[in-house]
Amino acid sequence: MSTNPGGWPPPQRTSPNRQLLVILTPILVLVVVAAAIGIGLLARGAVTTKVDGIATAASDDSAPKNVLADGAVRVGESDAKVTVRVVMDLQCPACKAFEEANGQVLEDAVRDGTATVEYSVISFLDRASETEYSSRAGNASFCVADSGLANYQAWLSDMFARQPSEGGDGLPDSELIEIAQSAGYTDSAVAECITNRQYDSYLRAKTDEVLDSGLQGTPTVYVNGEEITDRNAIMGQGGLAPVIAAAQ
Repeated sequence: MSTNPGGWPPPQRTSPNRQLLVILTPILVLVVVAAAIGIGLLARGAVTTKVDGIATAASDDSAPKNVLADGAVRVGESDAKVTVRVVMDLQCPACKAFEEANGQVLEDAVRDGTATVEYSVISFLDRASETEYSSRAGNASFCVADSGLANYQAWLSDMFARQPSEGGDGLPDSELIEIAQSAGYTDSAVAECITNRQYDSYLRAKTDEVLDSGLQGTPTVYVNGEEITDRNAIMGQGGLAPVIAAAQ
């Protein structure tokens, strides 16, 4: 989140409305305006051809099971008094730090029925690896969720524990499959889903929805709809526990 040093800001959206101020002679003004119109059309064309990087909304048929309409994976009882929502990218170092500080808090809260946790995994850090690790890991999150939620938090913990360093190749698909299997996701369909990047378009669509909502960075954490901005609560060891307790 933007208030946390080390947090990852999402890519900034470029405004299509740019003003061109030119102080030239009348003849040159006409030339420049004509050129600007041509450039504008080219730029607009570039945006429309870049749709492969900004997927359209996924159909119901392409959505994984056990996922909410907004793409979040909900773990725990839906009628719990406290709902924690965490927006994260599996390549984000600050998200790893959050998991190390509060992952056990969230597991305990789900186990004792204190809270339900909605994990909104997005992907905007493909630039931090040479193999689109952010997208591949995000796809894997839907693959395991589709198979079942009982081991989801354990899987998430393992994924962050083995988070690759930025600028490298990222974990290969074979290791993503091994992590899933170690967490209890042994169905061959999960491995196939990871290898085939089955939910890649769905992930991109849900990522766009989250970014368009005004997200400032990851991790972003909400408790009962209220964004938590206190650094100690987010990054302090067990810091989210008193926040959850106060929200009951």
